[in-house]
Amino acid sequence: MSGEVTLLINPVAGRGRGRRAAEPVAGTLREAGIAVRVLVGLDADDALARAHEAVAAGTGALVALGGDGMSSLALRAVAGTATPLGLVGVGTGNDIARALGLPLRDPRAAARVIAEALKRGQPRAVDLGRAGGTWFGSVLATGFDSRVNDRANGMRWPRGGLRYDLAMVAELAALRPLPYRLRLDDGPWRELDATLVAVGNGPSYGGGMRICADADLGDGLLDVTVVGPCRRSTLLRVFPRVYRGTHLSHPVVTTHRARRVELASPGVTGYADGEPLGPLPLVAECVPGAVRVLTPGPA
Repeated sequence: MSGEVTLLINPVAGRGRGRRAAEPVAGTLREAGIAVRVLVGLDADDALARAHEAVAAGTGALVALGGDGMSSLALRAVAGTATPLGLVGVGTGNDIARALGLPLRDPRAAARVIAEALKRGQPRAVDLGRAGGTWFGSVLATGFDSRVNDRANGMRWPRGGLRYDLAMVAELAALRPLPYRLRLDDGPWRELDATLVAVGNGPSYGGGMRICADADLGDGLLDVTVVGPCRRSTLLRVFPRVYRGTHLSHPVVTTHRARRVELASPGVTGYADGEPLGPLPLVAECVPGAVRVLTPGPA
């Protein structure tokens, strides 16, 4: 493994914040005596291929600049290897960086954390989820929230966050419980109707929505949040509580923990770290200590 650190950039993350963050991050690392190489991904596939190449070549660390999409790509490149990962959260969501206690939208502060962690030489080992052959760091979403993503991704207008707002309104109008089959570890299959089922390695998705608020990146388990059948008025009342994580105490919500979660529901797509995995059924597993992350403080 070399002493050179590789910066992986999404130039369009956070409306260009990823591109603008490259210079202060590289400068801060170089001031700390760390050699830096910069890679710019042309698209998701290209970024992942470049990241794999850097890890295979023995880079001293892979540092991803962007949001959860870029963080998720970088996780896939380093998972199961000895290469440590640094995250500079300058995207829209930043849920993976948030769960790790990293500075958000402050490139220099994030770079200082990375430099200090490299000098300590003790990266923190954290768990990852794996579903459909894909690693994820935060949450696997299914049901109402994944249907909002499906609808928004199929809309050509408007662009930006408003598209998701309109998609949510449309899905609220069509709200109905979905039939699920759920199995935890080696337990029995459960038949249930639910508005959504979320499987969390980390606590939040969507830019701070703490859907699996008690999820711990180091406990070797996945947290499962089930929102049962509910009316539109109930969902609208509960929704604001998700940002504080207090929705877990609502009677319509139940929670579980397991190492392995099997989910099936017809016509439902799974999204992990905000990226589509494909239709259910899916099997999600927790892989303890799958990635080594450069975080604040001692390991």
